Amino acid sequence: MAEPLPAPADEPSTRAADEEKGRAHEALSAVARELEERGEHAGGTAQEVLEAQAMMAEDPSLADDIDDRIAGGKTAERAVHDAFGSFQQTLAEMGGYLGERAADLGDVAQRVLARLAGIAAPGVPDPGHPFVLVARDLSPADTALLDLDQVLAVVTTEGGPTSHTAILAREKSIVAVVGVAEAASLSEGETVIVDAAAGAVVTDPSPEQIAEATTRAEARRAATCAPPTAGALADGTAVPLLANLGKPEDATAARELGAEGVGLFRTEFLFLNSAEAPTVADQQAAYETLLSGFAGCKVVVRVLDAGADKPLAFLNDDTEENPALGLRGIRVLRAREQILRDQLTALAQADAATTERGEGAELWVMAPMVATVEETEYFTSLARELGIKTPGVMVEVPSCALLADRVLQVADFASIGTNDLTQYTLAADRLLGSVASFQDPWHPAVLRLVKEVGAAGRDAGKPVGICGEAAADPLLAVVLVGLGATSLSMSPSALADVRMSLSGHSLDDARAIAEAALAANDAASARAAAQAAASRTTAA
Repeated sequence: MAEPLPAPADEPSTRAADEEKGRAHEALSAVARELEERGEHAGGTAQEVLEAQAMMAEDPSLADDIDDRIAGGKTAERAVHDAFGSFQQTLAEMGGYLGERAADLGDVAQRVLARLAGIAAPGVPDPGHPFVLVARDLSPADTALLDLDQVLAVVTTEGGPTSHTAILAREKSIVAVVGVAEAASLSEGETVIVDAAAGAVVTDPSPEQIAEATTRAEARRAATCAPPTAGALADGTAVPLLANLGKPEDATAARELGAEGVGLFRTEFLFLNSAEAPTVADQQAAYETLLSGFAGCKVVVRVLDAGADKPLAFLNDDTEENPALGLRGIRVLRAREQILRDQLTALAQADAATTERGEGAELWVMAPMVATVEETEYFTSLARELGIKTPGVMVEVPSCALLADRVLQVADFASIGTNDLTQYTLAADRLLGSVASFQDPWHPAVLRLVKEVGAAGRDAGKPVGICGEAAADPLLAVVLVGLGATSLSMSPSALADVRMSLSGHSLDDARAIAEAALAANDAASARAAAQAAASRTTAA
């Protein structure tokens, strides 16, 4: 991967200030347009990410900072470098979601500086043959448009599971392992095996290892190309495979990839770019599009999950030193109950309208960040009052998992959000790269909580789904079913791999593999134990 551009010389400008400002603004605008064009070409989540980067390039506060530095005698290059660097440092210090976006801002700065210098921005090399791309990190713009005929896999030395490199790689079904510090020592021409399922990079592999990896890769390609079937274990036990979606327009592509319904529909897209909450009518129209796209299928909608990394001024504009532990999820909706009432009303009306047209889906609605039985009672009571037939809760807080037997006496279902459950169990911000190693759902402490919820669901006769990133891990998906999960929801691109993995094990196998993982002391050992147990089991 090309090295970043060197810092511009810190020398007084020889041009007039207005000329330097003009150069800077032209470069910022050109980069923004390029990012938008790349986004339109890529589509999906990539388009959202690149449009966000384009907004960074034209951020008014950044432009003002650049102008002030130029007015002080700086060149356009140095002003851009220093202004972006200052903003990047501020984001990094904030941590969380904004901290992760610091790398995106750095990529925008590199593109602006390249434009000012009249050279191509640092990007993906083209050696003329298929290769494994190794980089410190990969920009969203480059990840979105990777040539998958040439780039066999991606390995980065930095980044965590929620970096945009990881998110976009999952969406595009790119084999990728992020945060491998040792990869910095790899040299060009070296043969490696990139095993995304194990989260490992094997250097200097033996012929036997290469043969085994080739066989697995061919099986994966065959499974991906095969017509989708319903998710099931080898003994016929049904495990519905559902999609995590962020926009109604994503429904068609998800169904084509074999999604049997929606296990998590994030409604934040309606709120995040608004100065005020959307109307009931606007929300209802969006929900009708979603339900019609999955007519006859189960669709699980999460009400607005705001706060923490997704602050909304009209919902909660208070400054919180630790927003992940603050007024977020059901807590903030309860404090602004009219917003929750409007959303539930819009969902109920969309359900009624699509059902009347013969386009109805089986609508389930759940509340995020539920921590107590009392919060469960509050949400389910209000949801039923406003016409929701099947209200449930997300299990993301350890207290909710530990009280799952009581929670599921009230709620109609539970859906485990493994991202946040891991964060709160291991006390590690899931969006902070410096503690990314703790953000591993394979940890036995997390698995034990999943088992608690699974057992509670079985005893109460209530469904327990998984809708976090853990469900997209083919082997971990088997473990989760063994722990009591009755459905799995994931990025649609992961459906084929998970479907193939489940089909190779019976329910008894899954339970044995899960017990092997639970007996371990840490995440790496749990994964290894599960792999060993899986290799010993035979499908019935």
